[in-house]
Amino acid sequence: MKLCAIILNRNLPKVTDQLYKNLKKNNKAIDIFVVEAGSDEKNLSKHTTWHANWDEAKINGLRYARGFNFALSNMYKEKIFYKYDAYILLTNDTYFHDYKIENKITQIFKKHKKLAILSPCSNSWGEKKTIMNKEKLKYFWYIHNNAYIIKTSFLNEIKNLDQPGHINFLFDGNNFRGYGLESELIMKAYANDKAAAITTEIIAEENQNYLLKFSEKIKTEKYDENLDLYIKEGMKWMHKKYGFKSKWSMQMFVKVFYDKFFTTNSRLKQYKL
Repeated sequence: MKLCAIILNRNLPKVTDQLYKNLKKNNKAIDIFVVEAGSDEKNLSKHTTWHANWDEAKINGLRYARGFNFALSNMYKEKIFYKYDAYILLTNDTYFHDYKIENKITQIFKKHKKLAILSPCSNSWGEKKTIMNKEKLKYFWYIHNNAYIIKTSFLNEIKNLDQPGHINFLFDGNNFRGYGLESELIMKAYANDKAAAITTEIIAEENQNYLLKFSEKIKTEKYDENLDLYIKEGMKWMHKKYGFKSKWSMQMFVKVFYDKFFTTNSRLKQYKL
């Protein structure tokens, strides 16, 4: 299985380069690309592949959704998108307890043919206590993470080619900060008879200290303000697009597709919560 990792950076080149180094050192066959989400010229990673350097990107950044839309759409335009079987989408504040992930990812997807989205687990997640089976994996209808591993075949099914770029490709870039986009992505998986899973075989964490300590350098709001805008803007997007007035309604919408998946794939019920 050929894997590609994409790291999202904004003005923290040393952090990004360390993640790149750790991944490359422990996974020789993974190709790694870096997308600059509006970084200043002096704060580019030495491994930069694409740089979002237009005025709006420099002022506001791209955030998760727009950043990975920008990277993946560029790979599609450059005709290298189908070179890989799966994509590992990472913010630069992600760190793994064990960086040797290539073989684990390959074995999981080899075993689980219906799997479209895979997420590492965090030691701080309550979900970890529910994953007690031998395979260290369960299918979920809600996963919030900054590290997703997504099969290319699924990306190909749901890609949006209406002016592909930072707004359109994988995520709906109209939701700038991304609150609720993880639910929409997982819904699309189950609606297409695919699954999303969390595995404790791979443990990853988000180092929130970077946002807390370097918000000015990253050119984002302070942590509390950013969180408030993240929820308010996401709820406005959710109501406009789906008519939902709560995140719970969105999650229950996804769960309808989740339950239906196991009706048609009863042999996989051992992985259901």
